[in-house]
Amino acid sequence: MNKHSQPGIKDVWEVGDAYGSFMGRWSRLVAEEFLRWLSVAPRSKWLDIGCGTGVLSKIILDTADPLSVKGIDQASAFVSFVQAHSPDPRATFETGPAESLNSESETFDAVVSGLVLNFVAQGEMAVSEMKRVTKPGGVVGAYVWDYAGRMQLLRIFWDAALTFDPQVATLDEGRRFPLCNPKPLKDLFAGQGLRNVEVLPINVHTRFSDFQDYWKPFLSGQGPAPSYVASLTKEHQSDLRERVRAVLPISTSGEIHLSARAWAVRGYR
Repeated sequence: MNKHSQPGIKDVWEVGDAYGSFMGRWSRLVAEEFLRWLSVAPRSKWLDIGCGTGVLSKIILDTADPLSVKGIDQASAFVSFVQAHSPDPRATFETGPAESLNSESETFDAVVSGLVLNFVAQGEMAVSEMKRVTKPGGVVGAYVWDYAGRMQLLRIFWDAALTFDPQVATLDEGRRFPLCNPKPLKDLFAGQGLRNVEVLPINVHTRFSDFQDYWKPFLSGQGPAPSYVASLTKEHQSDLRERVRAVLPISTSGEIHLSARAWAVRGYR
């Protein structure tokens, strides 16, 4: 029996609210740790590549006392979302690709990218562009989820899905994105001539009030895992849901506690 009622898996998030409920609440915690690690001086000029819903940009505005923050994302829907939710006059947002930045060379003190580099088709070109627009001595930084390891809310989902549908192996971010590991990240930054390149694991705690709190975001239809769920028939959605439920560490109170790890990388021009 065909498990799929509709074709196509969406690799790219397009709706801000859907992303926020699924990954946004955890990405905020990672962004805070990432910015503390970068330790950029106040009154700096920032560029946020692949700004998405504006999580990283907002935390820069809230905690780093920037002179300005410019956010760029290829998805016009995300740019419209963040423009509508970011009234701070220090921030501007525009649509554009990571591989060809619409900024003059040596413009920014800090150029960053959160949870995006693995989705960029030409990662080397994107990092080269990030370096180009950074001032001498400025910092270039990024972070990505540890899909193959301790990003448990996704790792548990894909491992359960694999027992149910062997085709999932071609969709699992842990297999698809080898960049999301320390050595490839360090090699990518060092290969573009950045100096003193370092990689840091960032671990955050994720808490779900019950199974519904965990599962509901998988029904949004946005992004790889939710769009995979949306592609299934109702019968097979139910089967997958119960397979996931069976392996989650659900406490006697119904809460679910998982860890989420990201790999962060930084280098200097």
